[in-house]
Amino acid sequence: MIRVLLIDDQPLLRSGFRALLDLEDDIEVVGEAADGVAGLALVREHLPDVALVDIRMPLLDGIETTRRIAADPALGGVHVVILTNYGFDEHVFNALRAGAAGFLVKDIVPEDFLHAVRVAARGDALLAPSITRKLIDRYVTEPPHSIGEARADTLTNREREAVALVAKGLANDQIAARMEITPMTAKTHLNRAMAKLGARDRAQLVVHAYESGLVTPRER
Repeated sequence: MIRVLLIDDQPLLRSGFRALLDLEDDIEVVGEAADGVAGLALVREHLPDVALVDIRMPLLDGIETTRRIAADPALGGVHVVILTNYGFDEHVFNALRAGAAGFLVKDIVPEDFLHAVRVAARGDALLAPSITRKLIDRYVTEPPHSIGEARADTLTNREREAVALVAKGLANDQIAARMEITPMTAKTHLNRAMAKLGARDRAQLVVHAYESGLVTPRER
């Protein structure tokens, strides 16, 4: 059972999302909150698999809510998906850097919304190739930031290859085909790379890959 928490200050949207989710046999909505402070308390109480978090909220916005979830080791199993009306923008970029697994635009069709929740629950990032390209484009005009002790030179050659393919927007089965390995081995390479780079999930792995210089915009 996938356990989902809704954090959004618009009651109508929360009701609509909940109605969709409640129809699914494998999904359970464990709670709702109208702001980041209340949402963070519910995340700590219920430990959901997926937290759907509005990027603009009173008291505590989605970016700071995401950052606090990502910083708490006890919440390591919570995958944050940012909800936005505006598509990919500065706020979404900052939310991904803060630890979000991906983002959804609120006018998404129901089938894609349900699919996205399931994708997030299993730990995959919601980063389509077009979104990955926009992340890449940010690094064309913005200088890299330090990622502290995380060092790309600690990765094996195969781990570096897998990370570079993730940064191009490829899924595990596509990475496996390119590297001529099994999808499980591809996932193992990525999990080890995330641990070494201090990345919470695939979305942060893409960010860290560019910040560390492991991959560069010209590698598109």
